[in-house]
Amino acid sequence: MAFKICNVGCGGLSNRAHGPSFRHYADTHDDIFLAACCDVDGARANAYRETFGFEHAYTDFREMLTKEQPDAVCLMAPVSLTCELSCAIMEMGYPLLMEKPPGLDGEECRRMVAAAESSGVPNQVSFNRRYAPLVCELKTRLAAFESGAIQNVRYDFFRINRRDADFSTTAIHGIDTTKHIVGSDYTRIRFRYQELPDLGPTTANIYLDCEFACGATAHVNFCPITGVLIERATVCLHDHTFFLNIPIWGAYDSPGRLTHIVKGETVEDVAGDEVCDAECMYIASGFYGENAAFFDDLRAGRRPAGDVKSGLQSVEIADCMRHRLPEYVRA
Repeated sequence: MAFKICNVGCGGLSNRAHGPSFRHYADTHDDIFLAACCDVDGARANAYRETFGFEHAYTDFREMLTKEQPDAVCLMAPVSLTCELSCAIMEMGYPLLMEKPPGLDGEECRRMVAAAESSGVPNQVSFNRRYAPLVCELKTRLAAFESGAIQNVRYDFFRINRRDADFSTTAIHGIDTTKHIVGSDYTRIRFRYQELPDLGPTTANIYLDCEFACGATAHVNFCPITGVLIERATVCLHDHTFFLNIPIWGAYDSPGRLTHIVKGETVEDVAGDEVCDAECMYIASGFYGENAAFFDDLRAGRRPAGDVKSGLQSVEIADCMRHRLPEYVRA
């Protein structure tokens, strides 16, 4: 039997990243059926259907799911709607991949966790950096070291002219990726806010001084009004340093690079186009990887690793940034 996929939300990011991923997965795997897509804007849903090869288009997600009975549902909605829609879909009993962040705050995320646990359906959050090929390469190399070997991570998250009313919903990527690299929960974070009121009432550089349960530390720097778009991580261990340049959309560092240095000598230097088709940014940025991992897990009868509960701490920390709190301490 064909594995049926439905998508809810046909907006900008869904068109740039997830739609191409669905089509790619269907083109490279047997028995995949792109059953239907849904958007409150019917014209947008129909355009998405035609562009990416879905069979049907709907404007009501409940009607779509009831009629199509899919094996997997992907939700690409604005963050203000993510909690409500994801809970409804999971309560209907459908495995769900949802765009980040999983809720605006800890209360919403915990509600989503409760819906996932009560329904028992497999679920996964779309933190795409976790699945970016170069990040996966770094994690593979770090796995060769003993647990707790990481001493410090520096993560630079720079943007150009981003004056968002709420930058935390983007910054959560840096919070989550740093945690993913370290492989441990945050225990304490001290925040420093460099407000830039002349550039906008909510514009600020935000610096995080972090401690982890494993003993590692990190410094995460969010600078939304710079001259360059980059996400770079420096990972320090005894005698070893890794430099990671992640090729996110339009990044200065594209196609990205991972460099491993041991006692001053470069032992490995991997360009992004050596590990994937870096010209397809939906692949290099991890969007294809997260979708493929979700579908592969469901088809194999496995529970996805990056479930909604795995994003709870990142949501709580991003909410601290939103409210300009001075400190986060793990409960």
